[in-house]
Amino acid sequence: MRSPLPVSLLALTSTALGAAVPQPQAVETEVDVPKTDYDAVVVGGGPAGLSALSGLARVRRNVLLIDSGDYRNQPTRHMHDVIGFDGVTPSYYRWAAREQISHYETITMTNGTVTSIEPRENNTYFTVNTDGKDPVTARKIVLATGLHDILPDTPGVRENWGLGIYWCPWCDGHEHADQGLGLIAPLREIAGLVREMVTLNEDVIAFVNGTDTPEERAAAEKSFPRWEDYLKIHNVGIENGTIAAIHRLKNGTTDHDPSLPTYPEHDLFRVELEDGHSAERNAFLTSFSDEQASWVGPDMGVRLDGGRLAADPKKGLQTNIPGVYAIGDANADNVTNVPHALFSGKRTAVFLHVQLERENSAAELEAFPEGGEDNIVERANGLDERSLWERMNGSPDELLYAGEYDQ
Repeated sequence: MRSPLPVSLLALTSTALGAAVPQPQAVETEVDVPKTDYDAVVVGGGPAGLSALSGLARVRRNVLLIDSGDYRNQPTRHMHDVIGFDGVTPSYYRWAAREQISHYETITMTNGTVTSIEPRENNTYFTVNTDGKDPVTARKIVLATGLHDILPDTPGVRENWGLGIYWCPWCDGHEHADQGLGLIAPLREIAGLVREMVTLNEDVIAFVNGTDTPEERAAAEKSFPRWEDYLKIHNVGIENGTIAAIHRLKNGTTDHDPSLPTYPEHDLFRVELEDGHSAERNAFLTSFSDEQASWVGPDMGVRLDGGRLAADPKKGLQTNIPGVYAIGDANADNVTNVPHALFSGKRTAVFLHVQLERENSAAELEAFPEGGEDNIVERANGLDERSLWERMNGSPDELLYAGEYDQ
């Protein structure tokens, strides 16, 4: 698994011998760098993975992107807060990114699900196993595997996820500004959600699903002192009944103008509570749990920090496994949006490229004679005529072979 690196030598003139010495042949030296199919494999084809791929393509790295086709924002109607692509669908964004990156000749993109990654030779390279395809090897791994939202079984939540029921006010809130908003979260998190969306909506009902208890109130006070006064200031009502179902009454995209980056979406839902009460809301901001969308990272030994892949920002978002990086929603920096995903992918691409060259340069210098070509001349001056002739003349099957030393 080693690749030879040729080192060119100067034509030597031995002043000690007083005669010209034949032009030397290139000397093959062994460089301690793994020979792999790819410099890196990027696992995941969302914004983070595409950004890492683009950054590595720009410096002509030989990189493979493996995309499972499973995306956290797939249900979302439109992407927002992505400069240059505000308002496009997630699928269009991925298509446009892939089309642009495809013009770089050193990268490869394929669809598939990575089933396992095996560190080899003390993490100097990795074997990547993909469902239904031959294994490939790479010196570095970039995990852009994303998160999976854990949705409750409440009827209507999963069916309308990303279609009026959302979790990020920056991503979807502007399209529902000045409308009736419902918050779905435990009581302790409500004040924090209000603080995020307070500039967008004034008609707000918090559906806390039976969590208005003394324990939850104490937890709310600890995380947000005077939370109850804050909710009163902003006229936020609290509904403690358990949600039985959410029914869509109107689709908010029937009059949508696709030529504009943002346009009001007038959805309408009826919330049915188990106690028989109901309420109508235009949209919902939620706080549900999430988990890793892929477990190939943890399965290979990547440490989890709060359920996310631990990544060191001082080392280009490298994980606890040298040579393995975690970017985008999957990592532990707790920022989950498309601009951050793009930034994290680029950050890792730069660090990974430089790290590869650190390893390459160390191997090149180790293989190169100490002092370079000048030192070769000095050492040649110390040779006797016969040993110098044999060293530089090569073997009888080579073009410049000049015969046996016969003086």
